[in-house]
Amino acid sequence: MGLQSAQDAAQEQGFYSLKSHDSLGRDRMQILDRDWKVCSQNVKAPSTAGGKIPDFTGKSVKAARAALDPGTSFTVKDASDARRWILVESNWKVRAQSPAAGTALKGQPVTLGAVKFEETCP
Repeated sequence: MGLQSAQDAAQEQGFYSLKSHDSLGRDRMQILDRDWKVCSQNVKAPSTAGGKIPDFTGKSVKAARAALDPGTSFTVKDASDARRWILVESNWKVRAQSPAAGTALKGQPVTLGAVKFEETCP
C-alpha cells in the first residue's frame, strides 16, 4: 500500500499522530508521501540505545548522526583511498566506526568511515 493511502485510511479511523521514516536507514526526506510505500508498521515506542553506541554499519551517515546526541563530537571520513568530501550524508553508508558498537557512550568523540551506497567496502 502506498504511504499516502495508508495515512488516509488511518486518519479515517481516527489516528492522526502518524510518523513515517525511510526503512532503508538512509534517512532520506519524504517530500511526497504518495511516492513512498509502506513496508511495515507498529504501534510500540522505539527502544532506546541505553547509553551505548549503536551499530551504524550499513546505515547512512545522516541516520547515524541523527541517532547520536547533538552534542556528540562527530567526524566522518571517506573510507576509500580517494579522500573525497562527504557532502550529502544520506548518499554515504557507514563502513567502520570508532568506538565500536556496544561501547558505553561517555562523551568521547565518534568517528565513522563511509563509502557511497553503490560502492563496495574496501
